[in-house]
Amino acid sequence: MNLNELLGTEFPLIQGGMANIATAPFAAAVSNAGGMGLIGGGGMDADAFRAQIRLCRRLTDQPFGVNIMLMHPQAGAMAQIAAEEHVGFITTGAGNPAPYLPLWKQAGAKVFPVVAAVALAKLVERAGADGVIAEGTESGGHVGEAATMALVPQVCDAVSIPVVAAGGIADARQLLAAFALGACGAQLGTCLLVSAECPIHANYKQALLKARDSSTTVTGRIGGTPVRLLKNQMARDYLAREKAGAGTEELERFTLGSLRRAVFDGDTRTGSLMAGQVAGMLREIRPLRAIFEDLWHGCRERLSALEQEVR
Repeated sequence: MNLNELLGTEFPLIQGGMANIATAPFAAAVSNAGGMGLIGGGGMDADAFRAQIRLCRRLTDQPFGVNIMLMHPQAGAMAQIAAEEHVGFITTGAGNPAPYLPLWKQAGAKVFPVVAAVALAKLVERAGADGVIAEGTESGGHVGEAATMALVPQVCDAVSIPVVAAGGIADARQLLAAFALGACGAQLGTCLLVSAECPIHANYKQALLKARDSSTTVTGRIGGTPVRLLKNQMARDYLAREKAGAGTEELERFTLGSLRRAVFDGDTRTGSLMAGQVAGMLREIRPLRAIFEDLWHGCRERLSALEQEVR
């Protein structure tokens, strides 16, 4: 069963819960375009989280969900709000959601934690998750070590619940590959940043459109907090100080407020331009609907062509 049949959406595509970007208007736009829109709780407090859920419900009559970063200091309050507001779809990141699963399941939600390793996928399955999102290191933002091509089939072999592929998916060929690896759909992030509806600053979008295959780097590997982003002055300074042995306090001065500077102020020099390795494939700003149609219909066309080739 494809993801769209499980979630009641037109396309088997989820929008990533990107902090400061995945607002109610953007989530609603994604849902109205046929995907599963998510409100990202990572960039807001609990009160704003509730308000965004209620706003999204006014902006769309289609299914939508939320993403809760479990390292957030108000993650527990957000978990309770998601249940109280009867959000139908919940994804999680940066931790183990097992303590909240009974609450969410009782409220009728489908829960798909983001996982970067087989061990966590197996753990959340035992705890009652409805599916998992296996996210490879190609993705933007906080990343694990395993690549999507290696991670997804291993997770599919290890669990019996649906698996969604994430990381490195921006066109029809990559979506088809995700299905070939055993996934039932895909989560998208970077390719949606250059959608017409995405609320990031125009400077951020232009930086993405100028990106090449080698334009991303990962900061924080030494300290155990790896984040993939576009190379800029902030990233270069961070990496230089990290390699020189700088402590956490000094390194945090580079990143404190850096995502907000990129998203809202368009600061492409000292802002954190989080993006995946597929940034080099982005060529133009397009409506969400056009992106989804090209991915889905292109995937099916390529499958038909491959079937002809192997006969």
